Amino acid sequence: MSWIILFLAGLTEIGWAVGLKYTDGFRLFWPTVATVAAMAVSIWLLAVAMRTLPLGTAYAVWTGIGTVGTVIFGIMVLGEPASLARVGCIVLIVCGIAGLKLIT
Repeated sequence: MSWIILFLAGLTEIGWAVGLKYTDGFRLFWPTVATVAAMAVSIWLLAVAMRTLPLGTAYAVWTGIGTVGTVIFGIMVLGEPASLARVGCIVLIVCGIAGLKLIT
């Protein structure tokens, strides 16, 4: 169950990271409210997952999910470049996340 909670924490991290793009430096009210709410939920879920998962593993997986998700969002929605180097780095992060899951 902790891994599911951690995955949800990672998804909400993607939400707040993407939300930052739309807050216009925290000048737009509703995007800011949604972003701060996603931050709170993400941190809370991470804390719940850390009740049973090791700190280093949980934090690395959480940030990894957020990183990969925001890069994919940037490529697919914002038209950011999908160079071979960027995709290769994403693959390395996913391998790291999978490796941590397998050894924990």
